Amino acid sequence: MFEEMSKSNLGSVLKGILKERSLSMRKLSELTGIDTATISRIINGKRKANPEHLQKFAHSLGVPTAELFVAAGYDIEQKPKQEKLDSDIQRSVNSIQNFLESSNIDMKNFTITSVEQKLASYEQYTQTEEGKETILNSFGEKLQKVGSIGPFINRLKDMYEKFRLMKGTPGELALIGSALLYFILPVDAIPDYIFPIGYLDDAIAVQLVTNVLSIKK
Repeated sequence: MFEEMSKSNLGSVLKGILKERSLSMRKLSELTGIDTATISRIINGKRKANPEHLQKFAHSLGVPTAELFVAAGYDIEQKPKQEKLDSDIQRSVNSIQNFLESSNIDMKNFTITSVEQKLASYEQYTQTEEGKETILNSFGEKLQKVGSIGPFINRLKDMYEKFRLMKGTPGELALIGSALLYFILPVDAIPDYIFPIGYLDDAIAVQLVTNVLSIKK
């Protein structure tokens, strides 16, 4: 698929994916939080997609980000910041896997994909009234239970404020909600009771969502 994308422009790639999955540009707009007019201009070659657009397309469509960057004409060798973020996340995953193995905890299937799949399910749940109420009613309690500070927790607090005040597009709020639910709900890729790494996958989930939204503190 990578070779096919490298020979095509982004517009044709996106058209192909949308056709294959019977998705409209309006639906893609809902998934990504990018307005339909912008998506139309990108697909029709009237506007160049920026890195944030590409990250949102990749996350929403389940396509590797690097492949979309190539299709959009970017030199992926010139993306050190994103590569560093991805590398940092992978190192964290490797550290977690090594810890679980050394502790004789059978969780060999813990991967970035397992976190992404959980986020995807929570993203859908966030868009229900029950999901919204869970976030608004339970975030403070879970935060108090954790009782810690730092970039991971501070970023969650920022996300919660955006969600509480509904500051963002429906797509952005759904993504933010997925990270908040991942933190709140006890059914993580790694259970919270496994000390000291029980919350590391929560941090990875927050970083994955942050990468897509490009949230700046």
